[in-house]
Amino acid sequence: MSELPLPEIISALSTRDLTDPSHGPHAMQQLVSSAVDALTDLWGCPARIIRTRPVVPVADNYDHLGYPPDAVAREVRYTRYLSDTCVLRSHTSAGIPPALRRLAREQSAPAELLLALPGICYRRDSIDRLHTGTPHQLDLWPLRRGGRRLDPHDLSDLVGRLVEAVLPGRHWRWTAARHPYTTGGRQVDVINGGEPVELAECGLAAAHVLAGAGLDPAEWSGLALGMGLDRALMLRKGIPDIRLLRAADPRVAEQMLDLHPYQPVSMMPPARRDISIAVDDGADAETIGDQVRDALGDQADLVEAVAVLSKTPHDDLPEPARLRLGIVAGQVNVLLRITLRPVDRTLTAAEVNVLRDRIYAAVHRGTTVDGGQMITGGR
Repeated sequence: MSELPLPEIISALSTRDLTDPSHGPHAMQQLVSSAVDALTDLWGCPARIIRTRPVVPVADNYDHLGYPPDAVAREVRYTRYLSDTCVLRSHTSAGIPPALRRLAREQSAPAELLLALPGICYRRDSIDRLHTGTPHQLDLWPLRRGGRRLDPHDLSDLVGRLVEAVLPGRHWRWTAARHPYTTGGRQVDVINGGEPVELAECGLAAAHVLAGAGLDPAEWSGLALGMGLDRALMLRKGIPDIRLLRAADPRVAEQMLDLHPYQPVSMMPPARRDISIAVDDGADAETIGDQVRDALGDQADLVEAVAVLSKTPHDDLPEPARLRLGIVAGQVNVLLRITLRPVDRTLTAAEVNVLRDRIYAAVHRGTTVDGGQMITGGR
């Protein structure tokens, strides 16, 4: 099991949670309130806003939600493990099993309630305008004890009310999807510019999740929904780049305090650099993106995108190229395009080249370091 180095842990835990009012006001908190209020109005039930700690047991993050031992989601390439038993939560659903266990221990549990778990999550992800290694999520689980069981019609009502509250006037559709913690799972897409954009995953709360927490599935029923808040807020306000959600530029930051449409500010010109590197077979945009974030630390937000332009296996390279790269059997030659563009200033050529060199040193796995493999690109 590969564990995170201490500096990476400190950096992750120091990242501001935009859903948490104690970290300062942000429009994302208004989005959460709109979603919760819409559902409590729909069912006339109380809501429990639950904020869990970012370090969670592997068992709650995966096992108690029904993820099998060989689930792809568990792999180190996607999960930030702190030890064999603890992770930085990869989804806010990790807070559901302990919340259900607390409910099961209550002497007089309410007959109906809404569990709402907003928060920041920690993943290994690609770098582009829509993705980040620290996304925000909102889990919404309506639960009912006795009476008519919550069913697919209730799930449809939930999604319709939620979409109207979060993205007023948007059309939505859903398609069948599989989740280990639901039955009758669905993926919810909203239509944006004629194209579907994933907003949430949902379904009926699986009986094994309820039973595992001590709630009798014959007595309890529930719905389960997890929504990506970054994408929802970007759609609501018309924000083109996920980095703008955290931008320090006052022209941008002041617009992140409400749900009014985003008014674009002048974007700086991009600087692009292409580098040819050797990576281990199986490396992809997600793992490379995580290496870039780790290498640049506080300067990672200067990177707008990291794109894999091409991949060439070791055996398909001519011998001179193999020697230049120091590539060995089992590795792949990747042509990587790095786009650098801060949201508030223009980088000098010297700054761009320093960042390029740091990225090269972090991701190149060849036995030689050849500056000639850094293909200088223009702005």
